[in-house]
Amino acid sequence: MTTFDDRERGFEKKFALDQEQEFKAAVRRNRALAQWAAGLMGLEGPHVEEYTRAVVKSDFEAPGDDDVLRKVFEDLKGAGVQVSEGEVRRRMDELLAQAREEVRGGA
Repeated sequence: MTTFDDRERGFEKKFALDQEQEFKAAVRRNRALAQWAAGLMGLEGPHVEEYTRAVVKSDFEAPGDDDVLRKVFEDLKGAGVQVSEGEVRRRMDELLAQAREEVRGGA
């Protein structure tokens, strides 16, 4: 093996690890976002976990975060919660930053 091959394998492993961490952070963010929204909508007990699963599942509908944003925003609006799409987006961004730190820190 050459140094170039070793370096290439190292980059591939780092890329795979980064992608895995980003996926875990997104799932963690979606769970936290769902719990936040559930609280605003007044959901309790098993309804919170059910809603959390629905939000996490919604992330697999299309690439990117728009599917999650759309679901949570529409659900909040449908429940009569006065919140803007921008507020939901900001909360998503805050929770993603927090989730990234937790995933990288091993929490």
